[in-house]
Amino acid sequence: MSDAVVNTSSAAVAHALSPVELFLQADSIVKTVIVLLILASAWSWAVTAEKLVRLHLLHKRATKLIDSVQGGLPVTSLAESFASATPQDPFVQVYKAAVDEHARSADYVFSEGQRDALQERVHRVAQLASTSALDHLQDRLPSLATIGAVAPFVGLFGTVWGIMNSFQGIAASNNTSLAVVAPGIAEALFATALGLVAAIPAVIFYNRISGDIGRYGKRLTAFIGVFEVELSRQLSKKGERNGLRVA
Repeated sequence: MSDAVVNTSSAAVAHALSPVELFLQADSIVKTVIVLLILASAWSWAVTAEKLVRLHLLHKRATKLIDSVQGGLPVTSLAESFASATPQDPFVQVYKAAVDEHARSADYVFSEGQRDALQERVHRVAQLASTSALDHLQDRLPSLATIGAVAPFVGLFGTVWGIMNSFQGIAASNNTSLAVVAPGIAEALFATALGLVAAIPAVIFYNRISGDIGRYGKRLTAFIGVFEVELSRQLSKKGERNGLRVA
């Protein structure tokens, strides 16, 4: 009979310490902390999912676009593979910016110095387009770093507040029994656990996504180099046809 009573009591305690019950029994401040941490965790997972899917698609398209220009890269117009790609693709934006700058300046190339000036302008325009595209990729990414850095301290604040309430309960009841202290401490530690649950994935995926963006940026830089090499080659041929001195 006594064993049955103990089992029933244990089951009741386990039920009372479930996450939902811990939230319902918590102080209003602790509840606010818990809600904030849950919202932060949901936001970080949403940003993570969007970035990972987008970067996967961008890397996949970048491989196809790079493979399509191995035989030569047009500098006076967009290559067919780029013209058919989505305009929001960073490779397309960089390529289009470089081609547009070449189109605006190509008729003014009458000397070697002007040819070099054209190459410099194309390089700067392509770099600006690359920087703008990478900045757009990094949009909302700092929020992951913020959540990873702040969430544990927000959870710790909820823990401290909950333990303070537990001590106040001990003082008010004049009873140091674990049954009196346990619920408040459990609520407090639950806030810390949620802080870690929000922070750890945010830090992990922030580093992962930052690394992916960095690798994508290197591929953009390499593509700009390919365009500049092809531009230099075609300008040299044009200079030879027009009687310009070619270095």
